[in-house]
Amino acid sequence: MWIILLVLALVPSCTPRPTSSTEDESAPEEGSEEMRSEALKRLLEVFGIEDPPHSPQHTKQPPQYMVDLFNTVADADGVTKDPHLLEGNTVRSFFDKIHSDQMHFLFNLSTVAKNEKVLTAELHLFKLRSRHPELAHFRKHHFCQVNVYQVLDKKNLDSPHGKKLLSSRLIPMQASGWEVFSITQAVRSWTDDDKNNLGLLVTMKTLGGVQVDPSAVRFASGRDHHQSKQPMLVLFTDDGRRGTVPIHSVQDAHVESAALPNEPSAPANNRSRNARSLDEEDGRLPCQRHPLYVDFEEIGWSGWIISPRGYNAYHCKGSCLFPLGQNMRPTNHATVQSIINALKLTRGVHSPCCVPDKLFSINLLYFDDDENVVLKQYDDMVAGSCGCH
Repeated sequence: MWIILLVLALVPSCTPRPTSSTEDESAPEEGSEEMRSEALKRLLEVFGIEDPPHSPQHTKQPPQYMVDLFNTVADADGVTKDPHLLEGNTVRSFFDKIHSDQMHFLFNLSTVAKNEKVLTAELHLFKLRSRHPELAHFRKHHFCQVNVYQVLDKKNLDSPHGKKLLSSRLIPMQASGWEVFSITQAVRSWTDDDKNNLGLLVTMKTLGGVQVDPSAVRFASGRDHHQSKQPMLVLFTDDGRRGTVPIHSVQDAHVESAALPNEPSAPANNRSRNARSLDEEDGRLPCQRHPLYVDFEEIGWSGWIISPRGYNAYHCKGSCLFPLGQNMRPTNHATVQSIINALKLTRGVHSPCCVPDKLFSINLLYFDDDENVVLKQYDDMVAGSCGCH
């Protein structure tokens, strides 16, 4: 039943819409497997996912970069801290598919939808410490030049037409840690036509233009090093899915939580017994926000969603009876409607509805079907406050 409530809560409504006899006959039976399947299908549509990943449980650890990024843009419940922190609404990470000991990398971008706009693409390489730092001829060269090329022709890499320079910069010879290179131009060409995706080539030279000894400047490879240091492509995109209400930050959500009291949740064993009495009381309670927790483990999604484990969507419930005070956050239209309803000036005019008047976005960190880790931001997922409209 909680799934049904969730779907209903995402569609603000005041009075039920009458259904025809035809609709009643074709509607899934409440509590049936058909109803559950339809509810989960609709919930996947809300999250912009056609099918949940096939693997029920992932053993891989997500890249620390993606975990840190999630913690930067979202709180523990996934609610957005600041909508301006994330470029676009989707971040994807891809590991190298070649696992070669050479500096040639290939990333499979088939999971990127055609409607996604590529904003920024980065190649993340982990630089290891030199195996021979004591070599004299490296002491006088404190930096080396690292070039990242898009491969155009694998058979003619040494020719001018065999590769295209994407990024070039100097890095310290003896330093270690992550180095990030912009490769946006190449990824845009790959997403336009995947036949163009022949990978990336990385070369290293001294300031004098001499090829660097591989033992002097080394980057971690997918074949010989721990997963936490593997070459990675990070892609920032926007899929065009935008909400109808301006996005607000989690700081605003905390202010609203303090201003609007929440109804205490009834224990599970008392819910059915108290359901009728609570419904009866709703007609006397003013419009306010109440908890509505979405538990991904209960849905069966905990195997592929990394963070959060669930979130509080909240829902709006209560009466909008005349006279409407400012604490009900009424619109002018709602105030006039409540007056017309109270005076019975026009038949069929109901009192205003108790609905969300401010909505917040949330973020999900999850594995896709190809075991890539995705960070996605979804608008209009949390009722930040309620009002009479």
